Amino acid sequence: MKVVKRLSDLRSWVAATKARGEKIGFVPTMGFLHEGHLALIRQARSDQEVDRVVVSIFVNPLQFGPREDYREYPRDLERDRRLVEEAGADLLFAPSVEEMYPSGFATYVEVTGQLTSVLCGRSRPGHFRGVATVVAKLFNLVCPDCAYFGLKDAQQVAVIKRMVEDLNFPVKIKVHPTVREADGLALSSRNTYLSPEERKAATVLFRALKEAEEAVKAGEREARVLQEKLSRTIQAEPLARLDYAEIVSWPDLEPATVLLPGMTYLLAVAAYFGRARLIDNLLVEVQG
Repeated sequence: MKVVKRLSDLRSWVAATKARGEKIGFVPTMGFLHEGHLALIRQARSDQEVDRVVVSIFVNPLQFGPREDYREYPRDLERDRRLVEEAGADLLFAPSVEEMYPSGFATYVEVTGQLTSVLCGRSRPGHFRGVATVVAKLFNLVCPDCAYFGLKDAQQVAVIKRMVEDLNFPVKIKVHPTVREADGLALSSRNTYLSPEERKAATVLFRALKEAEEAVKAGEREARVLQEKLSRTIQAEPLARLDYAEIVSWPDLEPATVLLPGMTYLLAVAAYFGRARLIDNLLVEVQG
């Protein structure tokens, strides 16, 4: 596996790959990889639509707010390099901040409207502008035919799909189901922040989502009732500090009032456990 840190080296590798007529699969990450990231790399490696797999590791400062955890975000490039190679990638791109955002950088990509005004977009102003900007830059650099994202970050998936459509990026977005621990906790690099007690408490997120999902299957259609159920379950956990518990339509993220037959909805939650802010979600298709 080749490792490059400079944009010029990445462009040379991409140009040579494209000259051979080979298609590229791309997995963008912020590093400190876990099984969720590795599942995306393996999905790309096994995808018959691509010949080469590129993984990026870049902790993007633009998507962190001024009081968020950019400086503390876990980093271990050598560990990640080994994992990326074992998962079957052909190239690892690990640029510096200065390489991605040189002096004088002043251009940003922003998806506006409903997709970025709810859920994490409301809780973390500017976050999705940072996401869209870095992903747009990476797409321009890597020129992927397919790119792979995890459903745990469902709002991010919706935002990136909209950006790809609106800006005519020639890339197919492929989504992998959320990867979880045996007790249901969604894998996240921020799980490393959790104490043993907080780690145990954090399973309340998935438990709340499953309870709401069961209520939908049992016939509950009032979004307000379901949201209250989500909130009560999470707030009953002493170590949890609820950020939001909402139900929105998928994939346009419009707030729901009554869940309609044949429609798919995103049950989405976010909460703090100590200094870790964790998110989770489930997609629920309402039966007729």
